[in-house]
Amino acid sequence: MTDRIDGKVVVITGASSGIGKAGALALADHGARLVLAARREKELEDTTEACRAKGAKVITVPTDVAEEAQVQALAKSALDTFGRIDVWFNNAGMDAFGRFEDIPPETFERVLQINLMGMVYGARAALPHFLERGSGILINNASLIGNCPSPFHSPYVASKFAIRGLSFALRQEVMHLPDVHICVLSPASIDTPLWQRSANYSGRAIKPLDPVHPVEQVAEVLLNLIRYPQREAFAGVSGWMASEQYAAQPAMTEALVAVHAGQTLFQDEPAGPTDGSLFTPESGNGGTSGGWSSPDRPGFAVGDTLPLMASPALLAMAPALYTLKLSAGFAQQLSMQFAPSLAGAFAAADQLPAALTSPLRRTTP
Repeated sequence: MTDRIDGKVVVITGASSGIGKAGALALADHGARLVLAARREKELEDTTEACRAKGAKVITVPTDVAEEAQVQALAKSALDTFGRIDVWFNNAGMDAFGRFEDIPPETFERVLQINLMGMVYGARAALPHFLERGSGILINNASLIGNCPSPFHSPYVASKFAIRGLSFALRQEVMHLPDVHICVLSPASIDTPLWQRSANYSGRAIKPLDPVHPVEQVAEVLLNLIRYPQREAFAGVSGWMASEQYAAQPAMTEALVAVHAGQTLFQDEPAGPTDGSLFTPESGNGGTSGGWSSPDRPGFAVGDTLPLMASPALLAMAPALYTLKLSAGFAQQLSMQFAPSLAGAFAAADQLPAALTSPLRRTTP
């Protein structure tokens, strides 16, 4: 595969705002031919016109990724217009906030239908074409949250873990085709309109978790994934660091992230229960940014500054953390098989993270 972008045919779902729109604009700058999809026709057309103003050849296909027939129609439109698909970016996604018990079951199911099944339908539309041609790049937009979970949006977390697992399984099935690539894009907390459009049953207004990264950073990583496909790429060093910390010490990291989410996810103002635009597309919020990095918005918009400053310490500590995890994990699993008394001791030790977060669970929505 060439590392050139100009001339490639790229399908992007969720292109009406946020990461999808930023990715489309960046690809238009590099001469890609674009097939843009989203539910909101006006906002989708705005993205299209902005890409055409950059000289790109673009078609739009209004699409609800939760409907497989519409996703298949999207693929057919791309092939009818351009004759092939080089890259399929499964990007569309939604979030729902609140305690697990407060999120209605139909809302939970809808998040999974959009986020996970939308990826499944996209893969089912793109992969047969890639297999026939012997080349193609499928990029699934997961999240840091698919590597390192955070509380108060369990449908989103469940979907993002599932997206990564789906991607890895698909990659194993196409290993015999070196030019067919299954890539995972895992953004950290990004400044997009996702937060305004999400369902919210927390009782308080939502904002991005700190630190907030600019959406253009994700678009640049997307370009590099198309040039040089790889298994997984993070957009934001903070996401990579959190992922590595979670892999090394999951119990400790879960406790720390739980406290961090309770402190930075919620604003002080109350908010009534809403499904946002999960079921019915809203108008507006069609920009790349959600405005979370501007001075009048709450948030700590330092991006990668602090993670980069801390990276030498992480690199120095990593061998010890992984050794400790491996040793403790081996002993724990062995005890679960053969030594009930030891298993009880390990179970008691695992209560420490719960003790750390119990005040949070009493005071946050």
